[in-house]
Amino acid sequence: MNKRVKNFILTPMNLLYRINPELNLKILYRLRTHRKLNLENPKTYSEKLQWMKLNYKNKLLPICADKYEVRQFVKECGCENILTKLLWEGYNPNDIPFKDLPQQFVIKVTHGSGTVIICKDKNRLNIPKTIRALKLRLKEKYLPCYGEWFYGVIRPRIVIEEFLDDGKGYSPVDYKIYCFHGKPKYIIAHVDRFTNHRSNIYDLEWNPIKNISTKEIDPNLTIEKPKELNQLLRYARILSESFIHVRVDLYILNSQIYFGELTFISDSGFLRINPIEAEEEIGSWIKLPS
Repeated sequence: MNKRVKNFILTPMNLLYRINPELNLKILYRLRTHRKLNLENPKTYSEKLQWMKLNYKNKLLPICADKYEVRQFVKECGCENILTKLLWEGYNPNDIPFKDLPQQFVIKVTHGSGTVIICKDKNRLNIPKTIRALKLRLKEKYLPCYGEWFYGVIRPRIVIEEFLDDGKGYSPVDYKIYCFHGKPKYIIAHVDRFTNHRSNIYDLEWNPIKNISTKEIDPNLTIEKPKELNQLLRYARILSESFIHVRVDLYILNSQIYFGELTFISDSGFLRINPIEAEEEIGSWIKLPS
């Protein structure tokens, strides 16, 4: 759905969120999952994510949700070696030194989700169009009604990072490691993010998990077990230690592990997991503070 259309449709929910955030989330949850949201005694994974939106105010969340500030957090965790190379950062797209950039790079706004500009050939990049797009994206606000209060707390800026290329024209596998109280529990591996996007879910020994079904999982997809699996899990443990729940996104290219991002409320907490018993088991891994 077009972002402008989506923002227009959700305008009443944004207003309701300011007045009664709990009621707003209950309505959205019902519309998105077709289930009733229990915030008094949350049990399922998605219910606990909604509870976290309202009650979990870890001061690190705004820092780690920002694509520039999170780099310092990663450094402080002793994981600087997995950061992608930062080519430029700033607040004004007119200041971007395109002439000095390599032929390939990735441009992000630090408060956005899915707003990545991938340049594989600078000679073919429409620079004026790119600048206009970045100006618009810097002005965008994360939808208040979704309740993810930690996005956009820090002034948004632009970051330009090196482009990770496997040499075959494909993006590297995206390993999304779901961690609970500093412990990885399962991994959803994504392939071909920008062409034929597919994913499957694995346990920590890289066995496919058969009893979990979501709209994003393809049980027929086989993804090779990474040789660096133990290293991936080690970094995930380190980076997730400060949170009751976080998804740690990592990549591997030529045996080198790279940091992607930290996500605290995957799919805004509206992804329906089947069967309900599986979602309740995942929810049991989150021990909510009183």
